[in-house]
Amino acid sequence: MKLQQLLSYTRKAVDEYQMIEAGDRIAVGISGGKDSLTLLYALHGLKRFYPNPFTIEAITVDLGHPGFNLDRISDLCRSLDVPYSVVHTDIARIIFEERKEANPCSLCAKMRKGALNEAIKKTGCNKVAYAHHKDDIIETMLMSLIYEGRFHSFSPRTYLDRMDLTVIRPLMFVDEMDIKGFEKLYRLPVEKSPCPADGHTKREYAKSLVRQLTMENPGARERMFAAVLNGNIPGWPSRTSRK
Repeated sequence: MKLQQLLSYTRKAVDEYQMIEAGDRIAVGISGGKDSLTLLYALHGLKRFYPNPFTIEAITVDLGHPGFNLDRISDLCRSLDVPYSVVHTDIARIIFEERKEANPCSLCAKMRKGALNEAIKKTGCNKVAYAHHKDDIIETMLMSLIYEGRFHSFSPRTYLDRMDLTVIRPLMFVDEMDIKGFEKLYRLPVEKSPCPADGHTKREYAKSLVRQLTMENPGARERMFAAVLNGNIPGWPSRTSRK
């Protein structure tokens, strides 16, 4: 996937779900992975021509895992002229050494989001962009059905009233496979997660299940995504277009 296609998908999401308003200051959460770095490119590119002027800042929450080096990401942000800050935490030590969590992902995500939101408020940003893509939305829907017994998934735009902060997901129409192609084409400075739980999660199970269902039922993945978009999920904003 080339940058122009990425920008097209991003603008489609931003327009259809009214994600960006004039004067927005948007924080981009950078994990170090291919998804968040692709999101950085997408919003940086969109900023140059989008009719509603906005600014972006990049923020990484460092969980404290040894060997997590952000130098190349810092260099990228500098080359794009995007302000970049790193929040250093002891989350990894707390979860794996102090608490010795058997299922660490939920608590880690909660603590990471708390640290990120606190840092965002200090920058003065009013919105935060997460790098969830189409596959994430489908997998979350499946996990919700299997583990919670309800039809639900990430909302494209969510207002967090306690934080006075709006979450947006501009990559919602982008396939993970296209992001992998974008990573290779533009040689993104991915910093692999050193987390010992990485790759052994319920999400990985859902990803495998979607792959199997689509192999056995061609088109199933796209139909599941359409079901989410048309599912009238509580909390989802209305779309301005049904294209």
